[in-house]
Formats: sequence, C-alpha cells, structure tokens
Amino acid sequence: MRIAVIQASSQAKKNNLLYNATKKYVLESETVNFGCTEAETERYSYVEISVLIGLLLGSEAVDFVVTGCSSGQGMMLACNSMPNVLCGYAPTAKDAYLFAQINNGNAISLPLGEDYTWAGADNLEQTIQALFSEPFGQGYPKSEADRKRRDMALLKEIRRRSQVETIALLDSLDAKFVQKILTKRDVIDDILKNGKNDLPGKLRERYAEAGQQTARGAALNGRG
Repeated sequence: MRIAVIQASSQAKKNNLLYNATKKYVLESETVNFGCTEAETERYSYVEISVLIGLLLGSEAVDFVVTGCSSGQGMMLACNSMPNVLCGYAPTAKDAYLFAQINNGNAISLPLGEDYTWAGADNLEQTIQALFSEPFGQGYPKSEADRKRRDMALLKEIRRRSQVETIALLDSLDAKFVQKILTKRDVIDDILKNGKNDLPGKLRERYAEAGQQTARGAALNGRG
C-alpha cells in the first residue's frame, strides 16, 4: 500500500504533524509527503489540492490519501467531486474508524485548523491510529458486515457511472487553473513515474505533446 500525505497550503504548519502521525501507524506501507510545506513558495488552495489528489488516486500512483484543510469539510467535498475519489471527513478517531470499516474509501480529510491547533495534536494522532487500526472494508457493526459491504460496493458503482473521465474533466476546466495544478511538480512527477494505468500517458499526450508549447506542456516536459 502506498499512502500520500498532502494538504492545503493554509495548513502548511500542520504538514509535519500529519505526515509523522501517518507514517507512525502505517509501518508496512510507503508514506509519501507531498506537502504543502512552509518551504514551498507556491500556495495551493484546497480545491487545487483536491484535483491533485484525484490525479494521484486516478493514476493509481497511490492507494490512499491523508489530507485536510482548515475545516476539513471543504477538502472532503472537493475531493468527492473528483473521479475515482471517495473521501471521508474524520474529526475524531471514531469517525475515522467507521469510515475505514463501513465506507472503505481512498482518502480522508481532517479539520486541521480547528481542534488540531494546539492540544488537539493528540486527537489527530489518535484519529490516524484508528483509521489504520484494521484492514479497510470489513463492515461495522460485525452483525451487519455483509450488508454494509454490499451497500458500499453499490455506492462505488453508482459513483463510477455518474462521473466523467479524468482527462475530460481537466479539459472542461479553465486552462489557467489546470496550469497551476501542473506546477506542483513533486505530485506530477510521481504520477508520471509511479502511475499504473493509462492516465499518466494521457496526461503526457494531452499537455506535453510535440508542438504544443503551452505552460502546461512545459510543466510536464521539464521533468528530470
């Protein structure tokens, strides 16, 4: 399992806390920190980060994303607007556990600007611990496990059928917005290197094809 940590720039001060807590409780998985950190000069909103999360999960470069913003709600809603993303909101350890067991999603959003400001650091760690305490998707309560798993499988199928393909979504968005997304080079480079399906190739073809000297193409062609 490969897990990404990435949150909005507004909560850059919480990045190390989020990354260290995640890494502590997923010892058998690779944890990759994509920021946003205080050292980064470019700032990214929760909406922009949600698109990057969609690309990370849609390309299968990562299997799960731990994220957040000031309230956690905005990031959750934005992530759920992306194809291939099923994001939960977990202000407490109990919410995180129930999301993992019942909803079996691939991203979790935490309210990093609220209870996690000072004494809430313990709550954040407990939330991450509960999230990864057991294998995902077992169902809860155990007496209803089979029905819970069937319902979640149906929800995922409905979401899959109701959403557009990722490249079609990017094509429909403002070009300057997409250009900004592609400046997050650590994420884009990782997708191009570690993606397991055809999405990385489509990104390359769409935004870095020969003769298309746009800023978006330059962002992809410039990778080392």
